[in-house]
Amino acid sequence: MIGGAYRLFPLILLLLSACGGGDAPQQQPEPLSRPVPVVRVAADAQPSPQDLAAQQILRRGNGEEPETLDPHRAQGVPANNILRDLFEGLTIELPDGQVAPGTAEHWDISRDGKRYTFYLRDDARWSNGDVVTAEDFVFGLRRSADPATSSPAVQVLSPIVNAHEVFAGTLPADSLGVRALNDHTVQIDLVAPTPYFLSLLTLPPAYPVHRPSLAAHGDQYSRPGNLVSNGAFVLSEWVIYSHILLNRNPFYWDYEKIYLDQVYYYPFADQNAELAHYRAGDLDWTYEVPSSQYDWLEQKLPDELSVTPWLGTYYLGFNLTRAPFEALPELRVALSLAVDRELLVDKVTRFGELPTFHLVPKGIPRYESPEYDYENWTQAEREAEAKRLYQRAGYDEEFPLRIELRYNTSANHKKIALAVAAMWQQVLGVETVLINEEWRVFLQNRQQGRITEVYRGGWIGDYNDPYAFLEIFHSQHRQNDSGYENPTFDRLLERIGTERIPSRRMRLLAESERVLLQDLPLLPLYTYVTKRLVSPRVQGWQPNVMDNHLSRWMYIVRTEDELSQADREANEQARRTTESELVDTVDETVDVLVDKSLDNLGEIAVDTVTKGVQRDPMAGDNPAVSAVDKSMESADEVQIQRAEMDAEVEAEPEPESIAGAAEAQELSPELRPERMEEDR
Repeated sequence: MIGGAYRLFPLILLLLSACGGGDAPQQQPEPLSRPVPVVRVAADAQPSPQDLAAQQILRRGNGEEPETLDPHRAQGVPANNILRDLFEGLTIELPDGQVAPGTAEHWDISRDGKRYTFYLRDDARWSNGDVVTAEDFVFGLRRSADPATSSPAVQVLSPIVNAHEVFAGTLPADSLGVRALNDHTVQIDLVAPTPYFLSLLTLPPAYPVHRPSLAAHGDQYSRPGNLVSNGAFVLSEWVIYSHILLNRNPFYWDYEKIYLDQVYYYPFADQNAELAHYRAGDLDWTYEVPSSQYDWLEQKLPDELSVTPWLGTYYLGFNLTRAPFEALPELRVALSLAVDRELLVDKVTRFGELPTFHLVPKGIPRYESPEYDYENWTQAEREAEAKRLYQRAGYDEEFPLRIELRYNTSANHKKIALAVAAMWQQVLGVETVLINEEWRVFLQNRQQGRITEVYRGGWIGDYNDPYAFLEIFHSQHRQNDSGYENPTFDRLLERIGTERIPSRRMRLLAESERVLLQDLPLLPLYTYVTKRLVSPRVQGWQPNVMDNHLSRWMYIVRTEDELSQADREANEQARRTTESELVDTVDETVDVLVDKSLDNLGEIAVDTVTKGVQRDPMAGDNPAVSAVDKSMESADEVQIQRAEMDAEVEAEPEPESIAGAAEAQELSPELRPERMEEDR
């Protein structure tokens, strides 16, 4: 690390501690011992039934409150997480991120790669029991492309014939290259072969819509009680800033293989609060974790902390539609070079993020981003060039740049904004006002571009291709919040859309990124990693570079303690069954012995009369009396044994009822020390 970084670091720590409040590293109490899950997976990758928890309820932290659950109008990762549970496209994603058949059971692709024919499952149903038809998908795709819908992610449909013309309003929505050949067959025509097209169909803009419910409820279509969906779950409750509850969809075609009965999504803008809820046992899955807690989490909860690469880039966006960035590219470059990205990821974000000067993350197969000389400079050299460009743009210590940096509510975003502002001030003398905004307000201000100057940005690839990142800066893209417009860049993207030779296409993509970064409408900081806590009881999921995790694959397993208790209950039940069977056997034995005694008595009496034996019936050596006495004595002994066994059974304490156990749990520890000892 160079000297400039050492000079900046104390200032950054001072700002973070003074302004960050609870975001600074905190002293955490010692954690409780964690439950050990029981996991036995059968040969078909399904969980062992005896290992499943009695309650299949998943509780997920989910970042910001969604704006809407209309699949064609929603934006942001939190909304998409929920929509993947509620809806299902023609294709879906497996736990490892691979694409698999969804509502379409199979499909055909033409030899030229430009026509896809999908065949729907016969048992595909909406959550109200209606049949899912090909026309539902055609209607959904047309509605998503229609400019009247204002879908923020409509560009994912751009490979389809006539898509751009429909987006622009020069052709009607029914001109989109999709059609229903019959009730169960959808055909889609593309402008050019698109190798990632099947991945696009997993996304919300490609979801079908239940036409009758949309017609009946209009803008209230996506509310609980109104929303009819075709995914593994159905919307049950939505309490704003509290939770969203999904229940298992009884009409889902793969219902028998869905283990979760309910999924709760909780919004958390404060990662420290989310961590506290997780530690208290109120969450099974966090959206993310506070950067300041990395060391503690790595030490105390290593088996529950998941840190994996994520196909996304964190950046700051410049509003190019107004001063001061509208006509000063050198100012944007100066601000970029003044940021020490290595210091940022080592001391602020701290979870293994990779510093970057690029929009497209590294690791996409066959793609090489263009390189710039300053990438290989020392930070001191970058800062020297930043000062030169800053003065060239007309700013200095006597006339400093004054700007506003907006970010949505988040402890982690706040720390990054503080650190960047400190670097700008230390290197260039820039005066930065930090503005924290609620998610919906933040998005609205970004999109309108009337008051924003610099804003927090981030983009997660919808599919594993550079185009997923570059397309959002097309001049007509609805998420081009910087207002960037360059005809050369637009033409390159259009050529990429029709290029069939993979090597040429990758070269065009690299050239597009070079043009974009030369104009620099954004300031890339680092490529993402996912960082969350997941309870060991949650199984069925896998880390994947897309970080898409459908609840339909997950299930909750019992802990070893719960399994031991279950075994004890099973043994007790077996013992009681054995005792009951033994009592029945005793009853039958008594009856048999009594019957035999009476039969013997009759036989002896008959035999005595027949032989003419005349004896005093009260005499001690009378054989008839002796036989009866012996038989009755045996019967009495059996009856006594039975009575003693019944007494033992009645003396056994009955197991507590579920309600009784729940009441006991609500008692304070002081009032039930014996119960607490048993629990331990």
